[in-house]
Amino acid sequence: MRREGGPVTTGHAYPWDVLGDPGFTDRALATGVSTVALAAAYHSTRAATPLHHAHQLVHARYAALYRPVRESVWGGRRLRPLAPDWVSIEDSFGVAAAELREAGLRVSAWVVLTHNTRLGTEFPDVAVVNCFGERYPYALCPSSAEVREYAATLAAEAAAGADEVSLEACGQLGVTHLSHHEKTDGAFSPAAARWLSVCCCPACRREWTDRGLDPAEVVATLRTAVAEEARARPGQVPFATELLAARHAATDALRAEVLAGLEVPVTLHAHPDPWETGAAPGLTPTAANDVEALLVPAWPTDPATADLVVHAARTGRPVQAYVTVLGATEPTALPDHWRRLREAGAVDAALYHLGLAPSWRQELFRVFA
Repeated sequence: MRREGGPVTTGHAYPWDVLGDPGFTDRALATGVSTVALAAAYHSTRAATPLHHAHQLVHARYAALYRPVRESVWGGRRLRPLAPDWVSIEDSFGVAAAELREAGLRVSAWVVLTHNTRLGTEFPDVAVVNCFGERYPYALCPSSAEVREYAATLAAEAAAGADEVSLEACGQLGVTHLSHHEKTDGAFSPAAARWLSVCCCPACRREWTDRGLDPAEVVATLRTAVAEEARARPGQVPFATELLAARHAATDALRAEVLAGLEVPVTLHAHPDPWETGAAPGLTPTAANDVEALLVPAWPTDPATADLVVHAARTGRPVQAYVTVLGATEPTALPDHWRRLREAGAVDAALYHLGLAPSWRQELFRVFA
């Protein structure tokens, strides 16, 4: 996955960034990327396309599979993906991937697994639920065998023909969602967010029971801990180690089923904090051994971000630093940021985002070339 003499740079993109824009591949090559992580199965989003001549915004209203949704595969399944009605090509990933390869670029299938608001809303029994009985419809719980089967099938279908696979949300999502008009920022302490991210669905409760825990006691303790944190007092959860082990067991089972259906190198979106939930779930003790590389979130440019790379590099697996040139990122901070990340152990850069960045930010990608 790396070339002689320097890092391989991967740029992220959506199929609609490539399709209908003959200038996309030239811009991608100009940034220095050698691989494009192209969304093959992705959650809902509202995306800017500032350099596309035909449109400026794409509203992907629900999580979709950008490959043909084959009835021979998905027929009779309760959990199944939908095709996107905001693109006109049935296999938009495949057509876009062909254009990228023709330009000499490798293609990684960017696959999001457990982040699916439509499925979590339609089938709440497989969604994450917190200790107050509040469901997170955007989050499918990997403790459910049905969710794991869905994710494994989705990954295999999405990645067909790809050179590599980039697995996002290969684990559990928690209380943080970053959805439209989110009003939870700063409301919970880090510990409260941790306890509110413990899934209390029936499948997770069965796992607790198997580990000798009383589910009713677990839920009551979690609720008390959240309430204490809201009053600026430490919330105690004496069996936290067992709860984390249960989550990790489900994550490991999910990853094993997904990887069993993939035949190309896999990069895992991961976080060195074992309690982390979301797009880059916390690393389990065995996760790094199962994949080709780890993609570690490194969007903030402050020096502390390099510590995440340090901890991930200790697994012995190659680490891609996931960096962005968007939002509040200060351009002048990027060279030092990339230097620190490389010194911390990052061997590759993963760039966000080739389609979202306007022309003046496209130039910033060259920092990581």
